[in-house]
Formats: sequence, structure tokens, C-alpha cells
Amino acid sequence: MPETLHTQVLAVVPPEDVDDHDLQPALRDLADSRYVLVCRKGGAPSWPERIKSFLLRDPIEAITLVADDAPAEGEEFTARVEETEMVGVYDVVSVE
Repeated sequence: MPETLHTQVLAVVPPEDVDDHDLQPALRDLADSRYVLVCRKGGAPSWPERIKSFLLRDPIEAITLVADDAPAEGEEFTARVEETEMVGVYDVVSVE
């Protein structure tokens, strides 16, 4: 069942570079001719959120999205995604 996630792109792996990265075989198969996006779940944190995370030692939640198109690194976007069998990996259904 699709869910909506708001994220900030931390890194983009284009389809032609997927073989150059050490990805799990299942992720490599899912990413065939698609972009692999490493994102921060919840988007870019505000300064108070950053300070709170630092003080509480609460790290960011990084997730991996596989999409047909890729926004630039640092951009925020909202997407409808479906969870895969891999923990923290989502298949993008649509970008809002």
C-alpha cells in the first residue's frame, strides 16, 4: 500500500553509475535503469531540530528511494512510495 514521504535528497546515483557502487543484489535489480536516491526522511531539519538531534544524539533517518527521475542533491520533495522487502528501501510510485 503506497504511503507519502517528504524527503531531502542527500545523494543521487544515476542509472549508468549503479554498477560502480556496492549495492545489495536485490537493490541493484530494483534499480535497473532507474535512479537510486539516498534521502533524509522528513526533509531538511530546522536549526532547532538540528540542535535537538545533536543534544539527544538522535541521528537522521536515512532512507533509499528508487525512482525514474531524480531531483538534484539538496532538494526536498514529496513522493508516494511503496515499501520493498529491503529495510529502508522504497519504490517511488509518483512524485507530488
